[in-house]
Amino acid sequence: GQRDEEEEHHSLETFTFYLSEPLSKERVEAFSDGVYAIVATLLILDICEDNVPDPREVEEKFHGSLLEALSEYGPNYLAYFGSFVTIGLLWFVHHSLFLYVTKATRLMGLLNILSLAFIGGLPLAYQLTSEFAEKSHNEIEAIQVSCVITFFASIFQFAIWTTALLHERETLHPFARYGGKEHAFMFAKLALYPCVSLGAFFLTCLLSEFSTAIFHLMQIVIPFAFLALRIFVRISLTVIKSMMSLSRRKVVLLEEEEACLSPTETLS
Repeated sequence: GQRDEEEEHHSLETFTFYLSEPLSKERVEAFSDGVYAIVATLLILDICEDNVPDPREVEEKFHGSLLEALSEYGPNYLAYFGSFVTIGLLWFVHHSLFLYVTKATRLMGLLNILSLAFIGGLPLAYQLTSEFAEKSHNEIEAIQVSCVITFFASIFQFAIWTTALLHERETLHPFARYGGKEHAFMFAKLALYPCVSLGAFFLTCLLSEFSTAIFHLMQIVIPFAFLALRIFVRISLTVIKSMMSLSRRKVVLLEEEEACLSPTETLS
């Protein structure tokens, strides 16, 4: 009986403290996809509930023109699409990350839950930024809250990848390890949202008059930045490989010339 109690205590201790123990990757991905789907659904419900013009208002105020009535809710729709694109791109980054993760650990699962906790706050960010049409006095605070939510949602994704790199032989596909084909692009992709959201946060502090424009510009530019990152990383890797190949060719040519020279010519 005493041995059974010791074994049970040891198993509980292992479960509690050893964060490098394996975790089901499939369950982590399934839980994450469920959270992303629910958050996206909440955004759709928010935009459909309070931002659909009333038929009487369309008839009386806009003389039956639905397009003019919808244009009044333009900032709300812009905030909705910006928030939805943010969720979609964060899901895409999460999918790309776990595409190269071969084995998840408990620490990676914990960091993933922390990331999902802030992703669940993106509908709050939408509700705050959708008030820009009403010229709210709390625009800067709303933008800063949105930037903080986006920053922590993405920085924990970056922490998952960093944790996987610590045990890359066990947790990562060879393409994503140090020196792998996708390593540089994965690093740039996972660092994009933390850097941009942090930069937008400080820019709104310095340029408060242009805070709304900076925030919307951030949401519009980031999707194109992902494409630009892919092109930039590909070009950079191609240039580096060509330079390395040229240097190797020079070394080979020098070795061949030295091999062709006689011993006296080599000494001279």
